Amino acid sequence: MRKLRGFTLIELLVVISIIAILLAILIPSLGKAREKVKEVSCKSNLKNIGLAVQMYLDAYERKLPNTGSSNQFLWYDSSGNRLAPGSSNSYWGTYYWEYLKNTKIFGCPSLQRVPEGLIYNYSGQEAKNLIQHAAFGLNHHEKARGRNTNTIYRQDEFIICTDHAEPRPECGTSDSFHNNDVKGAMNLTSHRQGGSRAQTYRQIFRHNIRYADAFRTGGRANILWLDAHVSTLQETTGDDVPDWWYTGNCPHGH
Repeated sequence: MRKLRGFTLIELLVVISIIAILLAILIPSLGKAREKVKEVSCKSNLKNIGLAVQMYLDAYERKLPNTGSSNQFLWYDSSGNRLAPGSSNSYWGTYYWEYLKNTKIFGCPSLQRVPEGLIYNYSGQEAKNLIQHAAFGLNHHEKARGRNTNTIYRQDEFIICTDHAEPRPECGTSDSFHNNDVKGAMNLTSHRQGGSRAQTYRQIFRHNIRYADAFRTGGRANILWLDAHVSTLQETTGDDVPDWWYTGNCPHGH
């Protein structure tokens, strides 16, 4: 009878080394693939919000809501009752509730695992649960509030909302993507190093992150435009983001 021969220790080590090398190559690729799926889901949610915005505008003579005190993350009060649009602590999405019903549509899968940077906190409610239903920041520029959309210069270049840690950016250079059209200046200054909300910077350009630096991600954000299309914005200091994307006014003053 022929004697069976087992693997030698060296052969086993070689096989283990090959498997380790393959895993080192494949795991980063799998991580990127998972993040890509999350970004696609985020864009889909934004597109559905865009459809809800259009239905709202059709019902309200093409006027955007002036969202009042809707500047935080809550859809319901402590008793489980749905908050009225514009009420204290409410999320701006409450204005569009009748056209969506499902608050999960306001969530971004890429943000669910980083609740520690939530800007506003509430006793008895987990940040992780809140952010899954309130992950987008509304364009709340003073010239956009309550605006009749028929007066907006270009609806395909007017921001409705973005991937943003702040639920309702006031749209000064402290919390918006533009830098007030001053070349070389900085946008998002309250979220950058030394700012009052510096811990949230990495939540803004959070898709396709390539760098571990606290104030440089190499990533991108998603933007929902008034005509309901969604596009990406690569990490920027604002030179390539004009102010009129927020105001809706003609850049030439016409």
